[in-house]
Amino acid sequence: MVSNQSGYATIDNTLKLITVEIPAGVDLTEVSIVIFEISTFAQADVSVGDKLDLSDDATILVTAEDGTIHNWTVKSFVASATPQLDNWDLNEWYKTSSGYFEPGADAATTIWRTGNPGTQILNKLATIPYDMGSGNLAAHLETLDNGKLAGTFGAPISAGSIYTGVFDSEKIDPSNPQAAIDFGTPFVGRPIKIQFKYSYQPGDVNKDKQGNVLSYGDACDIYVLLEVRLGGKTERLATAWFRSDQTQDELTNKEVVFTYGELDDNFPEYMFPLDHGFVSADSAQFILPTHITFVASSSFDGANFAGAIGSKLIIDDIVMVYE
Repeated sequence: MVSNQSGYATIDNTLKLITVEIPAGVDLTEVSIVIFEISTFAQADVSVGDKLDLSDDATILVTAEDGTIHNWTVKSFVASATPQLDNWDLNEWYKTSSGYFEPGADAATTIWRTGNPGTQILNKLATIPYDMGSGNLAAHLETLDNGKLAGTFGAPISAGSIYTGVFDSEKIDPSNPQAAIDFGTPFVGRPIKIQFKYSYQPGDVNKDKQGNVLSYGDACDIYVLLEVRLGGKTERLATAWFRSDQTQDELTNKEVVFTYGELDDNFPEYMFPLDHGFVSADSAQFILPTHITFVASSSFDGANFAGAIGSKLIIDDIVMVYE
């Protein structure tokens, strides 16, 4: 990975070609290597921190463990000023080795994940592709009953979820659904709104983790966070959040405006960052994000195993709107 990179690099092992997308306005002659990984006993003529001149194709020499030398080409192209999320229409789904479907073309390139890797061990799939007809697919998210045994271990439900990020199966913790999740994917646009299609039917009885009936109903959660992640530090650039407990039987269009910069007291507490702050007021006016986090869930508090069994959210056509 190189500095200011937009999205994931494309790596062609046959052609020894790495293709990276760089935002418009970045000086291509001074692009730093941020992450560089090769085989344990291989060597290269560059390392993290070195600079590449990507105004033309750059070459990296890699010496394999057996002494053979391979010339890798690094090619760049300028990113769109109005980027969209890969597979924004959710029409691509691939079949995993465990037999269930996940959004994206394949596991290596998808930016999308669901909670299914953690729940399929309970024989539960809370997020599945939904056929809208005429080759159009969407995501169907449903809050499921995990059964009495799982309930005794503090995991009574599984809320349907879809998000941008990475799921580390080595960190699966049934008592903490988010322990294995690294939210977010590289992104460099400044949209003014997010637009999507959705329908929602909340379940009849909303309960907490202990099975107590709550005084309020369940609600869907759909939110987008633009972040700046530099030097090991994360700061929030913009927030767009939609939470609703209202029944919406028919698929409908929804637009949510991004608020750039710090949120004030008019916004509910759940919209604020938990473990980091906001970019400065000056930076919020012009800076580009480095990452975007999109999350949708059939139960807003599903990560804490609270929700109404039977809550159903369908979401489709997630579009970033620009001026």
